[in-house]
Amino acid sequence: MIDTALDFISKRLNAFLRVKYQDQSNSIDYIQLNNIAWNDQSISQPTTNNAFITLVNIEEDRVSKSPDNYVRTNTGIVYQNPTIFLNLYVLFAANLNSYEESLTRLSYIIQFFQFQNVFTTLDSPGLPQGIDKLIFDLKTLSFQDLNNLWGILGSKYLPSVVYILRLVTITSDFEMGNVPLLHEIVVNDKTLQQ
Repeated sequence: MIDTALDFISKRLNAFLRVKYQDQSNSIDYIQLNNIAWNDQSISQPTTNNAFITLVNIEEDRVSKSPDNYVRTNTGIVYQNPTIFLNLYVLFAANLNSYEESLTRLSYIIQFFQFQNVFTTLDSPGLPQGIDKLIFDLKTLSFQDLNNLWGILGSKYLPSVVYILRLVTITSDFEMGNVPLLHEIVVNDKTLQQ
C-alpha cells in the first residue's frame, strides 16, 4: 500500500508539472520516487537535476484504529486484527542545476497540494485499489528538526517540504477464526429466538 500510494502521487504530480511546464511529450519525469540518500554523485543512481519524493517516517494513527478484533458478516463473526492506519511523512525535495529552478519546482509542488490535498475514489479514478482516501497535510519542521532530518538522511540541505500523508491503510484478509451468529439463547430451560 505504501508503494502504490506514493507511486500514484508521483504520477499525478508529474502530470501536473507537465502542464505547468507546457510539456506535451510526456517523456520527462519532473519528479521521481527515489531515496534522498542517493543524492551523491558517486552512487550509481544519482538524483541530481530532478525533484524527488522520499518517505522519511511512518507512524501509526492510533486515533483511527478500531479497538475491535472482529468483523460481523451475514453468516457470522470473523476474528481478525484491525486495520492499521498509517501517517507517512513524505519529503519532496528539488535538486536541479539552478537554485532558482529548484525553488520554482518546489513552488509548483506546494501549489499542487494547495490545489488538491485530498484524493478520493470519486475525484481520482486512478486511485489504487484498496486505498479509499489520501489526505496530505503540510508539516512545518523547526530548524532543529530540519537539521536532524537532513543529518539522518546523510545529505546536504536541498529546497524541500514535508507533507504528512494520512489514511494509508494496511490490512490483511487473514482470519484468526470465525464464529456463527447466535439464533437461539436458552436460559433456565426457556428459549429465546431471534
